[in-house]
Amino acid sequence: MSRRLLKAAEAIREVVSMAILTELRDPRVKSVTVVSVDMAPDMKSAKVNVSIMGDEKQQALTLSGLQNAAGFLQRKIADRIETRYTPRLTFVIDKGVKNSLEVLRILKEVLPKEEASELEFNEKTAEE
Repeated sequence: MSRRLLKAAEAIREVVSMAILTELRDPRVKSVTVVSVDMAPDMKSAKVNVSIMGDEKQQALTLSGLQNAAGFLQRKIADRIETRYTPRLTFVIDKGVKNSLEVLRILKEVLPKEEASELEFNEKTAEE
């Protein structure tokens, strides 16, 4: 990916993150973290990868709330970033965090007790 696309993706990630956090009033949209943004080479569309806390039902509800707010978020991008096109946003749940938690859970089951407790200690210190 070109440097220009990476800079645009990062700028969009920041604008979308702040707008979701401070300006979006949809009660369905909560506990959302914008993980990354993947820009199309023509910069006409962007895939926003989000991490959503909660069960599958909550995630689906939040995702539909985000998709409904896409026009609002696109206007925020147009206001703050100078580009020829305002990218059309699509939201996708990022499975990375969920997958890493699942791997950690499996490791705790398989590893001997002392190694599992050391794994927990490392996990807690990483969170701080």
